[in-house]
Amino acid sequence: MGAVPVQILRVIIWFSLAGSLAVQLGIVPLLSWEMNDSGAPLAAIVTVAGLVVLGVLGLQVIGVSILRLLTLVRHGRVFSPTAFRHVDRIIGAVAGEALVLFGVAVLGAVVNRTTPGDELAPGLIGMICGASLVMAGVALVIFVQRQLLVQATETLARAEGLQSELDEVI
Repeated sequence: MGAVPVQILRVIIWFSLAGSLAVQLGIVPLLSWEMNDSGAPLAAIVTVAGLVVLGVLGLQVIGVSILRLLTLVRHGRVFSPTAFRHVDRIIGAVAGEALVLFGVAVLGAVVNRTTPGDELAPGLIGMICGASLVMAGVALVIFVQRQLLVQATETLARAEGLQSELDEVI
């Protein structure tokens, strides 16, 4: 992988991480105060704030893991057990994001049942559930790709071993 795309990706991720901190430290408290001023129950405020913080935290885990993978790429050690640990963190974070998104759908359904009228359109809740399912599918795709990478790494190691044995015989 070229140095320029890696640097561009690193800059984008660092800006994203800075923005995510701004959301956690600035936007979430403002959202909570706004909900409190509108008379929302404390349980709803805490649930919404918790889901937003967990969602952003998952994105931060993904960003930091990708930064660490890019460091391994730069040092030529991307096919190492350390790299697989970072990929495992990404898989876990994406799966966690799917659960958080499903939690948003559940919260919307609960709000619709406990307040007069529909706060969220039932179709929107269904779409959020669908997006959660798609995100879980993305986690599964990343897992399958990880397994293929493990298999390719093992095949490469076997081929190198066979090549060294062949060199000894010759």
